[in-house]
Amino acid sequence: MKKTLLTLGVAAITALAPTIPAMAEDSNPLMQPYPTKYGIPTFESIKTEHFVPAIKAGIEEQKQNLYNIVRNRAMPDFDNTILPLENLAPTLDRAVAAFNLYREALSTPEMQTISDEIVPLLNEADNMVMLDDQLFQRVKQVYDRRDEMGLTPVQKRLVEKYYKRFERQGAALSPEKKEQLVKVNDELSKLYLQYGKNLLAAMNSFFITVYDEADLAGLPESSVNAAAEEAASRGLDGLWVFTLHGPSRLPVLQFADNRGLREAMYKGYTSLASTGENSNLDLIPQIVKLRQEKAKIMGFDNYAQMATAPVMAKTPEAAEELLMQVFTPAVKRSAQEVADMQAYANAHGGKFKIAPWDYYYYAEKVKKDKYDFDESEVRPYFALDNVLKGMFDSAEKLYGIKMVEMPDAPKYIDEMKVFDVQDAKTGEHIAVWWYDYFPRATKRQGAWMEEIVSQGIGPDGKIQRPIVYNVGNFTRPSGGNPSLLTLDEVETTFHEFGHALQGMLSQVEYPTLAGTNVDRDFVEVCSQINEHWAMEPEVLKSYARHYKTGEPIPDDLIEKIQAAGTFNNGFAITELAGAALLDLNWGKSDGSDTDVMAFEDAVSKKIGMPAEVTYRYRSPYFSHIFGDEGYASGYYTYIWAQVLEADGWDLFKEKGIFDPKTAASFKKNIMESGDTEDAMVLFERFRGHKPQTSALLRQLGLE
Repeated sequence: MKKTLLTLGVAAITALAPTIPAMAEDSNPLMQPYPTKYGIPTFESIKTEHFVPAIKAGIEEQKQNLYNIVRNRAMPDFDNTILPLENLAPTLDRAVAAFNLYREALSTPEMQTISDEIVPLLNEADNMVMLDDQLFQRVKQVYDRRDEMGLTPVQKRLVEKYYKRFERQGAALSPEKKEQLVKVNDELSKLYLQYGKNLLAAMNSFFITVYDEADLAGLPESSVNAAAEEAASRGLDGLWVFTLHGPSRLPVLQFADNRGLREAMYKGYTSLASTGENSNLDLIPQIVKLRQEKAKIMGFDNYAQMATAPVMAKTPEAAEELLMQVFTPAVKRSAQEVADMQAYANAHGGKFKIAPWDYYYYAEKVKKDKYDFDESEVRPYFALDNVLKGMFDSAEKLYGIKMVEMPDAPKYIDEMKVFDVQDAKTGEHIAVWWYDYFPRATKRQGAWMEEIVSQGIGPDGKIQRPIVYNVGNFTRPSGGNPSLLTLDEVETTFHEFGHALQGMLSQVEYPTLAGTNVDRDFVEVCSQINEHWAMEPEVLKSYARHYKTGEPIPDDLIEKIQAAGTFNNGFAITELAGAALLDLNWGKSDGSDTDVMAFEDAVSKKIGMPAEVTYRYRSPYFSHIFGDEGYASGYYTYIWAQVLEADGWDLFKEKGIFDPKTAASFKKNIMESGDTEDAMVLFERFRGHKPQTSALLRQLGLE
């Protein structure tokens, strides 16, 4: 998923040509193309102090190239106005790509400090392009004449995308409104930075120390070993330490027999960044108010309206309507799930009402009771290397690619692995991909995909192949055992690789239209459909092998996985759709709601959120929507995309999950096409009809 930095200061670029200072190319690796195979960054030579000078030099390069565009007296056309924007500032692009990687995955105190300086610089550089009136007028002239210029359909779409992007960034505003927008964006960018800092600090400051081994009852051996190693790293030998990182938190909620331990973990997570010096409660109302102000400047009634207008949904009402079609049956199902849990607890001596910190635990008990399925039984078959093999083999069968490890490639941390993605038949280079899967204190929570280099025409005028990466926070190797993934982690691995595939397989001439640069509510389709192969019996038999014996996963265990496949979907969809509805309600807020928790409670009451289920992310740690604007008033896109991928998966199930014709159509129309055509057109070309919600409800077992 792409992350973009907000705009900041506007600058006039046309008065005189800028003078570009000499670049210290020999000493700063960010100021020149990386001299490595396929242009992989020379991580061993990149230092924190390199980012600011490289970005400043890249901004000066951008100024010069912008000046060259706007001073051109020829009639604006595709070649002299649009095409130069595709590689406007190679030095800046290279430095920013590295900066984004380090800021998210290696967020040391030093990186956090320089982020305070860099983000305003980048926002100013962005506005230098988007708010320059002379440049916008040139783009508008090309846009107005696009039907008369003999452009290809893809060139026309690129022109339209640039014009709409300029419009959405405020290029058509009056000078007074531009100035207001710049001020709002400046303030927002600072708040986003502080929100992220608070969240990371809050994550790292919370931990639970267990002193009595009896309190560990029910926990998997791998979880206990990891907690012992965490304690030892803190100088607490002989004890056990649990943190809020997923691989530590989730086993406690799912398996710990000690109800007090579960409650402490649950409350620690759901109060994350809500108290003390790392609280985000004061920042959220400021963000919401500024977003509302921004929407008004841009001519919209509210921020949610502004955010949904340029994508498939078109309106927040359309997004809410779709969400409620899924949320309502999910809530109904979750009520039955809670009743089943309460019955189980009552039958086994539980003299309490099921609370939110009981949900995961008793869901696991009921699943065991109903399906004779215990997730701890399957984890030994999901060693990371085995999962990767299954993922790579599936991609080779579907798309004809081969993953070849590059052990000598540059790395920013030893535990990452780098691969040359090749055509399986010819050996031709397609892309570079790497993974960085394990949690650490300098990495933000979650899992994501990003690019160092996008596919398309590069600065040298030749088509460049992409460099793509996945980052996650999965279970570490511990106790002498390899990394043994949970079912959720397996699916997340396939999910993020689906994003990577869309970036790697892209076959588009222009980077702005390539890879994952698609409508926000279309970008999750490739990732979510790729999850399906993870749990297909045919695929499981090929990769799921016991890490000790090498024996393949037995058929009866596969049958249990399949039988329990829709179990607890009421809870899963309720917490997901609930968070998406919370997000849209924040987007419609006028900014007068200053009590964050009261606002959440009001939304819960309005939509009918069950008391036993919490939003997947509460506002103080909902970084998707408050850490930047990437998914703000857009978290609904996960379910919107689920409707598309469920309908698409039906075609694979009908024709065969590795059917060559279906895979080729999906690759051509979805994976390779990027944003070269309207997303709905591409989907219908693949599927043969408009998406239907019935497929999703059926797959989730919510019909």
